[in-house]
Amino acid sequence: MKVAVVDSGGANIASVCFALQRLGVEAVLTGDAASILSSERVILPGVGAAAPAMARLRELGLLQTLREVTAPLLGICLGMQLLFDASDEGDTPCLGLLPGRVGLLPSAPGVRIPHMGWNTLEPLRSVSLLDGIGDGAQAYFVHSFAAPVSEDCIAACRHGQRFAAMVQRGHVAGAQFHPERSASTGARVLRNFIEKGLA
Repeated sequence: MKVAVVDSGGANIASVCFALQRLGVEAVLTGDAASILSSERVILPGVGAAAPAMARLRELGLLQTLREVTAPLLGICLGMQLLFDASDEGDTPCLGLLPGRVGLLPSAPGVRIPHMGWNTLEPLRSVSLLDGIGDGAQAYFVHSFAAPVSEDCIAACRHGQRFAAMVQRGHVAGAQFHPERSASTGARVLRNFIEKGLA
């Protein structure tokens, strides 16, 4: 199976590739449109801010390519946020593969922003991506912006307020947490994505 990791410039790219290697998957790190479109699984990693990340994809000529992907597509952390229509971070237009807008997590007494560390996932739907992930599963987060809990949310999390920890619509999905840093929970999510797609 050909698995493409989009060379989005994110600092988590190497760790995503290593996490896939631990599952026996040799992914191709690429910024080539033809390679991405011919892959059976596509992963869009990301760390940093929305505007520079979108600028990087634009420079690589990949905005339309990612919109044309028909294989299962998984966005990770900032990569998930880029799947939406827009982000309040710099008022940035994004890929528009998922409806909605990413917003800043509100701070409150006892609620630090960025949200950094382990937190509990709340599965909301029975989908293949969540096979083996039950209530109480822990994942590792590092982010200040988040997507709302909408009809596309398949797992939620709470940090002050509830937000979308995982989303899925058709062949497009995202994880706000870092599966490559989330021990057995993250490994299971990646294995489900590789082996089962987004059925």
